[in-house]
Amino acid sequence: MPDDLIHDPKGGMPRLRAIMRSLRDPDTGCPWDIEQDFGTIAPYTIEEAYEVADAIERGQWNELRDELGDLLLQAVFHAQIADDKGLFDFDDVANGIADKMVARHPHVFGDESRDKSAEEQTRDWETVKAAERAAKAQTGVLDGVAVGLPALMRAVKLQKRAARVGFDWPDASHVLDKITEEAHELQEAADTLGPDEVEEEFGDLLFVMANLARHMKVDPEQALRRANAKFTRRFERIEALLSEQGKTPQESGLAEMDTLWDQAKREEKA
Repeated sequence: MPDDLIHDPKGGMPRLRAIMRSLRDPDTGCPWDIEQDFGTIAPYTIEEAYEVADAIERGQWNELRDELGDLLLQAVFHAQIADDKGLFDFDDVANGIADKMVARHPHVFGDESRDKSAEEQTRDWETVKAAERAAKAQTGVLDGVAVGLPALMRAVKLQKRAARVGFDWPDASHVLDKITEEAHELQEAADTLGPDEVEEEFGDLLFVMANLARHMKVDPEQALRRANAKFTRRFERIEALLSEQGKTPQESGLAEMDTLWDQAKREEKA
């Protein structure tokens, strides 16, 4: 591979692909990169996607640029592994998604009218995707919902699929009733049953909570990320307030830290 492309700071996508080919070269490449396969790289792909979401959540646009680069590298890495195995190459990946986008947007690239609401376009999108699944012989309602998705995200996708064929509560009030029922069952399992049953009941409760999020049009992954960030901010404030007193959390007690937590809440709302 020409060194001038690999070292060209303006080489763009061809440069990145050339670098990956060189890293994977069985004779002159990097031993670590050569040893990798789809399975070993997949966890990094998931991690990089979350780091993209984190940069967006925090509004760190320079970080977002870097994180998108890291995520792009994952796609290039997977495509190069596939190329090495004779399965497909990066151009096949790019052309495949381009074909899909054109097919799924006939109101932009075809002769259909753009005069549709977002809801109507979403219905059209789902119709096209259903036809794509049928072409792959995925005829079950839940076929094609990836097992490797984060659990909350997959729960919502499963529930959306089931709702399309009428398997759904009519409104959020019924979901709230179900949450109360599942919470009682969890408490009963904790009181009388073993850890496997407790885990099962806890999963049932989380699944219904995801359903409530769907009915309330809340992204549960996003909501939990925000809750995590809020907890982090407030606990770090507790640490700062204790530090002003020459103390650490280990040297404090629950009552004192709870009081400081309330102070942190008031400061955020001020």
